[in-house]
Amino acid sequence: MQSIKTVGVVGTGVIGASWTALFLSRGLRVLVSDPAPGAKDRLFVYLQDSWPMLKQLGLHSDASISNCTFVGESLGDHCSEVDFIQENVPERPDLKRNLFALLDAKAKKNVVIASSSSGIPSSQFISECQNPERVLIGHPFNPPHLMPLVEVVPHDKTNSYTVDTAMSFYKAMGKSPVLVNQECPGFVANRLQAALAREAYSLVHRGIVSAEACDICVTTGIGLRWAFTGPFMTNVLGGGGGKDGFHRLITHLGPGVQRWIEDMDAHAFGFGENEIEELDKSVQHMLESTDIASVESQRDRGLVELIKSKKAAPASS
Repeated sequence: MQSIKTVGVVGTGVIGASWTALFLSRGLRVLVSDPAPGAKDRLFVYLQDSWPMLKQLGLHSDASISNCTFVGESLGDHCSEVDFIQENVPERPDLKRNLFALLDAKAKKNVVIASSSSGIPSSQFISECQNPERVLIGHPFNPPHLMPLVEVVPHDKTNSYTVDTAMSFYKAMGKSPVLVNQECPGFVANRLQAALAREAYSLVHRGIVSAEACDICVTTGIGLRWAFTGPFMTNVLGGGGGKDGFHRLITHLGPGVQRWIEDMDAHAFGFGENEIEELDKSVQHMLESTDIASVESQRDRGLVELIKSKKAAPASS
């Protein structure tokens, strides 16, 4: 990891700007490109706003926003200067296909090119690359400068050097990278999130619960618990702990859960326009008394404290 001193970041939307903040906080030099008008100014405002929370998590001795250089619309002419590339352009395979062909042609040998794609497997945009073995997915959870998770998803031509380098790099950035063994649409975390969200949408659309109450069920119940024990370990503990805890709980609850799932399938939310409009009414009612900026700020402050707490007790993470 000592060989990675400079990172290239392509795209300065929410994800790209957040990655930039993280890389800078770890003492790296970052070269950033984005063709959007005003991208440079928005990026540096974001960096200034996010820096205080990164300080709370601990900055590298070489960390400085001044280590960020905005190189313009394209990273192409600066690829020879970077040791790792993190791409963050919109979720369009055609756009990514052209971009990765350019980055692959310009980047130094053995430089890993990672995509922050949230659901498109890299096999769908590497057809024009001469060195597809150095491309993979490095999908973060938003915001990347705070959330530890990164899903590392190779395609069938990605070599082991690329996978090992990406895993080591993200760990060095303080992340918790997870290797996803096979490509699938949406990868893992977003699929889990989508499954929960679909049922939440269904329950609200059916009038069983309001959007606000549904959110409370997650934030004060399962979400709070899952911050420390995921679904499998939660089942182990729910089954009394020990090596037979998981099997005991699943055997006990299985028949009941099967009936719940059958009802879920029978009333699955269909994402039709009328369904979405009806669902949005409950969301708008919730937002009438909500300050979105305050919610986001409270979330980020809470994340910082939770991350610090988990670092202090790694055995429970």
